[in-house]
Formats: sequence, C-alpha cells, structure tokens
Amino acid sequence: MKKLLLLLFIITLTACGSKKDKPLTETDKVNLLLNNWHKAAAEANFNNYFEAMTEDAIFIGTDATENWNKTEFQAYAKPYFDKGKAWNFKALERNIYFSDDKKIVWFDELLDTQMKICRGSGVLLKVGNQWKIKHYVLSMTIPNDDVNAVVKIKSHLEDKLIEELKSKK
Repeated sequence: MKKLLLLLFIITLTACGSKKDKPLTETDKVNLLLNNWHKAAAEANFNNYFEAMTEDAIFIGTDATENWNKTEFQAYAKPYFDKGKAWNFKALERNIYFSDDKKIVWFDELLDTQMKICRGSGVLLKVGNQWKIKHYVLSMTIPNDDVNAVVKIKSHLEDKLIEELKSKK
C-alpha cells in the first residue's frame, strides 16, 4: 500500500511539474497579452495598459467619433485611469488567427462589460519577442430584433454627424 501511495505521489508531482515547464505557445502569449491588457484597464494601470500597444496604435471606440491614435486615446483615457476606475472587460470567447509568417495576428472577442456584451477585434504585431496591439475596435452588440429601436434612439445625433462627414468629402 505504501508503495502504491508513493507511486501515485510521484506520478502527481511529475504531471504537475511537466505542465509548469511547458513553454507558452504563440496563442497562449496572445491570450495572455489581451487578458492582461483588459486587466490593466480594470486595475486602472495606465502604464501597463498603454505599453501593450504599439506607438502608432489605433483605438476605435463605440461612438462614431472615437477613432484615436495612441496619443489621442491616452488623453481621453487618462482621467478615467487617474480616478482609479477605467473599464472592466472580460473575454467570454476569443478567436485568434496568425499570418503565415507568424508576425501578424488578427482576432475577435466577445466581452462581458458594463455595456453588457461587446465585441472587440484587432490586429497585433510581433515586436521583437512580444506581441503588441496595433489596432483595436470595440463595438456594442445589438440584437437584430432591437436594431430599429436603437436606430430611432441614435438618429437625431448621427444624422447630424452623417451630414458633417459627407460635407468633408
């Protein structure tokens, strides 16, 4: 009996040890980057959040006017981070795709947020040995049956914006 318990103990230790020693896959690294990025916002960690982005990163928010380069996005986000409360997004599901040369990733994710389910999508670049966020798009999801009601709510604001944008062409 003692030999059986010793054998089970050794097998358990070996199994646990082999998982720790297993190197992260590129998919693991991408998931870790994105999860830590969302976590940095939840913890209002401005530096960690923005260090995960390339210097020329673009962030597109849920409002039609939110199309920012990194500097503009930092200026928008800083007051939220300074108050100790930015946003708290948690991935519900994520799809990750790699370019053939493994230097570019594109992804989409469904997120649990204060706005309920949102969709994030983006592009990552391999910078040295690290993945960095190059482009991120955050979108609110709208159930198809509720689209007409949402359009009615936002029409008075977006009709003006549509005309303004058309006049710039």
